[in-house]
Amino acid sequence: MDWKLEVVLVPVADVDRARDFYVDRLGFVLDHDVTPAPGTRFVQLTPPGSTCSIVIGTGMPQSPPGSLKGLQLVVDDIEAARDALLARGFDPGTPVVMSPRDGGTFLYFSDLDGNGWAVQQYRGG
Repeated sequence: MDWKLEVVLVPVADVDRARDFYVDRLGFVLDHDVTPAPGTRFVQLTPPGSTCSIVIGTGMPQSPPGSLKGLQLVVDDIEAARDALLARGFDPGTPVVMSPRDGGTFLYFSDLDGNGWAVQQYRGG
């Protein structure tokens, strides 16, 4: 039996602002933006090529905005990823090389609420 992680709840203060940041600045795909019941809003966003999505919204149990740390995206080319973010008007900073042998290079940034993200280039096998 497979156990697949498919959704991670990301706590944000302003759903519209966060949705726009993830779509416009990070290039995530907006899968759903629905209000299934009064006081509940469910916005699902997926990084390009990922099988795991994030959810932001209201009316769901969640931690304080900005409290999620350690979210990680993996790419084949960190410079191309950085260039794509810069082209969208978001500067994720300078790549940090952790392991030149296997391409372990990272970009670290936070969303508008302070949730912590890393983008890792990994070419090891």
